[in-house]
Amino acid sequence: MSDFDRRFARPSAIPADMAVDAGLRAFMLGVYNKLALGLVLSAALAYLFSHQLAGLFYITDGDRFELSGLARLVRFAPLAIVFGAMFFMRNPSPRGAALFYWSIVSLLGASLSIWFEIYALGSVAQVFLITASAFGGLSLYGYATKRDLTAMGSFLIMGLIGIILASLVNIFLHSSMIHFIVSLLGVGIFAGLTAYDTQKLKMTYYQLGGNAAALNVATSYGALNLYLDFINLFQFLMALLGGNRR
Repeated sequence: MSDFDRRFARPSAIPADMAVDAGLRAFMLGVYNKLALGLVLSAALAYLFSHQLAGLFYITDGDRFELSGLARLVRFAPLAIVFGAMFFMRNPSPRGAALFYWSIVSLLGASLSIWFEIYALGSVAQVFLITASAFGGLSLYGYATKRDLTAMGSFLIMGLIGIILASLVNIFLHSSMIHFIVSLLGVGIFAGLTAYDTQKLKMTYYQLGGNAAALNVATSYGALNLYLDFINLFQFLMALLGGNRR
């Protein structure tokens, strides 16, 4: 990805610089607002489907605990939506991008209800606060740093592919050591991706050159990237720090 033009810091362009900075702040605020609302919605849906609607999602009979057919459908639905968007949303409108974002957030929120079934509420809340603190610091670093994180992002994406493959293999091996290593690497990878994706949003803002519709679409896609970073960071931290309830 090409870097943005850094040449507008000249003294003769101070008014323009102030306008660009104000626009960037407004753009990033739009992203973070969508992200925050998405996390609130996900938390509410996770709690709802774990407590009030648990019978729709989980089959429990003594020591038996498994997902219902509806739960399995909801868990795989985001993947189907993503693949569908690759074919049907090549030039998304602001409304279409927003619908895409809220659909993914809602489905993943319902899927996350399983954490309330596996872990105690106190453990979930504690790890959520740890995740939020770490995410905030990492995103701030990505926004403020002058270092180009593009190369690091490419390396992290390769690492992400590696842990996905390792997780698939471990479905058959059931190795606690592999699970621990994948969780540890996952925390590091999504910590780095949080900073990388934040910096990439800044680049996106400059590249779009004030196109209001494109910027609106970018806030939805940017919020989705950061949302996925947050959720994956949370899940890997839960695997490392959460106290098993069952």
